[in-house]
Amino acid sequence: MLQVLLIDDNPTQLQVRQAVLEQAGMLVSTAQTAEAAIESLLTRASRFHVIVTDHMLPGDSGAAFVRQLRAIDREVPVLAISGLPGAEDEYAELNVCFLHKPVPPEELIHCVTELGGTSSPRTATQE
Repeated sequence: MLQVLLIDDNPTQLQVRQAVLEQAGMLVSTAQTAEAAIESLLTRASRFHVIVTDHMLPGDSGAAFVRQLRAIDREVPVLAISGLPGAEDEYAELNVCFLHKPVPPEELIHCVTELGGTSSPRTATQE
């Protein structure tokens, strides 16, 4: 089962994306700030398979978060999401997949599944 860390300061977006990914068979942890996400990464016993972050976060941008993350884990796949034009440029050289808002549920599931390296998000739970 894919383990995903989802970061967004908008509670509605966080809940909707969490529900979409969980319905696709993923185990989702959430954080509303970059600081909470970093703390979760440092205190967690196992590694997340994929990290999904919004670009606009309180205090730090998603790009600033990814720079901090890369000091901890250079390999974990990251998906950044933003509705701001030009935001994608901030992720150059950070080894990040980027999607522009709005992101349909099917596209979110597909991208996270691809980044996590599984052909189907339900592979681990189907018999």
